[in-house]
Amino acid sequence: MTKKYFGTDGIRGKVGTGLMSPEKVLKLGWAVGRVLASHENDNGQVNRVVIGKDTRISGYMFESALEAGLSAAGVDIELLGPMPTPGIAYLTRTLRASAGIVISASHNPYFDNGLKFFSPQGEKLDDEIEHAIEAMYEADMEIVDSAFLGRANRVVDSHGRYVEACKATIPLNVRFNGLKVVLDCSNGATYDIAPKVFTELGASVISIGDNPDGLNINLDCGSTHPEQLVDRVRVEKADLGIAFDGDGDRVLMVDHKGEVIDGDELLYIIARSRLSDGEDIGGVVGTLMSNLGMEIAVKELGIGFARSNVGDRYVLETMNENGWTLGGESSGHIICLDRTTTGDGIVSALQVLAYLAKEKMTLHEAKSGMNKFPQLMINVPLSGHADPMQSPVVQQSVEQAEKKLNDRGRVLLRPSGTEPLIRVMVEGEDESLVSQLANDIAAQVQQAAQAA
Repeated sequence: MTKKYFGTDGIRGKVGTGLMSPEKVLKLGWAVGRVLASHENDNGQVNRVVIGKDTRISGYMFESALEAGLSAAGVDIELLGPMPTPGIAYLTRTLRASAGIVISASHNPYFDNGLKFFSPQGEKLDDEIEHAIEAMYEADMEIVDSAFLGRANRVVDSHGRYVEACKATIPLNVRFNGLKVVLDCSNGATYDIAPKVFTELGASVISIGDNPDGLNINLDCGSTHPEQLVDRVRVEKADLGIAFDGDGDRVLMVDHKGEVIDGDELLYIIARSRLSDGEDIGGVVGTLMSNLGMEIAVKELGIGFARSNVGDRYVLETMNENGWTLGGESSGHIICLDRTTTGDGIVSALQVLAYLAKEKMTLHEAKSGMNKFPQLMINVPLSGHADPMQSPVVQQSVEQAEKKLNDRGRVLLRPSGTEPLIRVMVEGEDESLVSQLANDIAAQVQQAAQAA
């Protein structure tokens, strides 16, 4: 059954539109409280729901709205303040909460915001629960008796708890002494925590994108815009750079030569790390967007490779189906189920650095076993509800491109799950041919969208 409000990663939109207005978020908080917090404690109130957020200015407004809605449902609230999404998942689990709610639009600009939800186990919600929340949202709102309204509490040591959890994902004897690292925190949720983690592990840390003002989250910085990081790594002559996105569940890296290392390459390095430790990981899960070079390189390691639909929930589903513990996306959303329950930028970066420290190699050397195929993705904005992918002209353009690639490349068109876009991806051995085909198909998609 199609969901009315939930996308591939919760609910997201421009502030003041759709569900992203304070009165609707208030009712949504009430609906979540009614559906998720179903266990009662001794005084008749349901268990706690934790709320965390990134650094965008609208987070204050939506935090208050959610707090009111959950209280109206009789739910106690634990406020975490600005926290990376995976940190909120972790604290949902360790605080034994009924649910966790993240106020964030991830890598989107400040004028967007959204809500992500975690189960008591710190995992994304099942479809059936999301359907139940949608159904409850459309019911009449009934406020519990005043004696049973939820109470709010602020967790004052949330950052310290998560810092220690991150550090615990690598061996106790691992230190990063002598390593010079530039961190780009995207003016987002990792701005305070990430520098502490890497500094406490011995690295010499230079931070950028660590001064959020509510409006500059993801603005020309972070994993979606690594140009500043590349420049700073070169200027500082750093060993490497690490870039997070606004809510801290994605990570990209930059080696000492200034080359950007994407999620596919990081996932390959982590797989190598696990194998070098003698772990039987079975295989690695990528997505339809994962580079063909990663698939080839992973198989050359002697382990399996599977592709899921785009989206971390689908990656996780495929990981569970195969019984594997590693999976991720080119964007840098990497899931290490042997270390945590969801994609975590800081934890993923730590796995890579621990491997480099153990093998005494550079990041550039660690990625050398994987040769990426040239790949180009073009985002074509949509203005209406028509689907250009159903256009015969577009379909014919794709078929012709696939013939030209001659089984040594791929063409993929897919709608974004978070923005009104069609993503056009072409991959192949010949970079000039890839560029030509991608631009040709994107032009056809744009024309079909405008005609509709």
